Amino acid sequence: MPVLPIVFHPNEVLEKECKRVTIFDKKLRKLLDNMYDTMIEADGVGLAAPQIGLDISVAIVDIGDDSGTIELVNPEILETNGIETDIEGCLSFPNLYGTVTRPAYVKVKAQDRKGKAYTIEAEGFLARAIQHEIDHLHGVLFTSKVERYIEAEELERYEVE
Repeated sequence: MPVLPIVFHPNEVLEKECKRVTIFDKKLRKLLDNMYDTMIEADGVGLAAPQIGLDISVAIVDIGDDSGTIELVNPEILETNGIETDIEGCLSFPNLYGTVTRPAYVKVKAQDRKGKAYTIEAEGFLARAIQHEIDHLHGVLFTSKVERYIEAEELERYEVE
């Protein structure tokens, strides 16, 4: 599948409220496949449609564990709980990292590539990644939530630990 170009900040599509998906067809399935390949090629754990220039409510998450690839079409957060602060980055902000506090648990209602509704619950890093991507679909960037930016040298120390 083709790797799509990633949109970098500043770009107005990154700060737009996305439109709901109403047509679940071959074009959507191909888009999701291409988004996955793009995310993997960019060494990311999530990708939202605005990051490839589309203002539609579609995102994918794959943190590389046994939860597999999660496709989120028209996702809505139903419930959150707890608090967790950790380092985040974003494919639309290369080499920029900062600490962000988010709920430690999230329950989300979404649709899959065929339009079938489902609910997913996640904790920890998976919950963080899902919330980060859903924020993108509402035009919310992680930089608006950063409490402290992390320098490259400090980030390297975190990766070693």
